[in-house]
Amino acid sequence: MDEFNTSKPIYLQLADRINRQIVSNELKAGQKLQSVREMALSYNVNPNTIQRTYSELEREGILETKRGQGTFIIESENRLIQLRESLKEEQILTFVQVMQEMGYSSDEIISGLQDHFKKIEKGDA
Repeated sequence: MDEFNTSKPIYLQLADRINRQIVSNELKAGQKLQSVREMALSYNVNPNTIQRTYSELEREGILETKRGQGTFIIESENRLIQLRESLKEEQILTFVQVMQEMGYSSDEIISGLQDHFKKIEKGDA
C-alpha cells in the first residue's frame, strides 16, 4: 500500500495510516515503531517525511520519542480511546456528508445502514 493521494501531504497520509493501525490494534500501546530510516525504506519515501510524520503524531500525543531508545506508541489508554472516537467521528462525518450530497435523507441513510448490517449478519454482503 505505497500509493499516496496527491491531494494530501504524504506525511499526513502516513500519520493517518499509523493512527488506523493503532485503532485496529495492529500496533499496540507501548509498541516501538520502526526507526525513521527503516520506515522510510518500507514506504519508499524520504526519511524527512517520516520524521515529520513522527513529529506530527508526537505533537498530537500519539507517539513519544525516548532518547536513545526510539519512537513508541503512547501507553495512555485514555488518549488512545480519544483517538479511536475521533477517527470514528471523522469517518461518520465524511460518509454522512457524501450521502447527503447525493440527496439521501437521514432516514434513508439509517435504513440503508440497517439493511447493510442485516445482510452482513446473514452472510450476504
